[in-house]
Amino acid sequence: MTGGQIFELLGRPARYTVLYFYPKDNTPGCTTESIAFREAWPEFQALGAEIYGLSRDSLRSHENFKAKLGLPFELISDPDEAVCTQFNVMKMKNMYGKQVRGVERSTFVIDAQGRLVKEWRGVKVNDHVTEVLEFLKSQP
Repeated sequence: MTGGQIFELLGRPARYTVLYFYPKDNTPGCTTESIAFREAWPEFQALGAEIYGLSRDSLRSHENFKAKLGLPFELISDPDEAVCTQFNVMKMKNMYGKQVRGVERSTFVIDAQGRLVKEWRGVKVNDHVTEVLEFLKSQP
């Protein structure tokens, strides 16, 4: 994970952990999504939520992407797809007429006890961060 840390889902101090999976650093949709999470960062913090982005990119790529966008949260590198496989986000996709295996844009909200409380799969970038915020605001 960026920042030289090891990510462990259990035992997080936050009320909620928001884990968003995205296909690739420095691509248009992933950049837009990451900026949207960055812009909403103060609202997520006020709700007791931590945000983590995750893709198969290298740690070096993540460090550069994070710095370029000024992301206030960490990015998790999963080059061997271990976490992607656990969350079942590796899917066959059609890219320029070819079938390729890649990360399906998805977001998961996990509570402080490590329980999955909400998931979005096949995410469309527009208004997605607002949806996640609205969900968190609706929680008791």
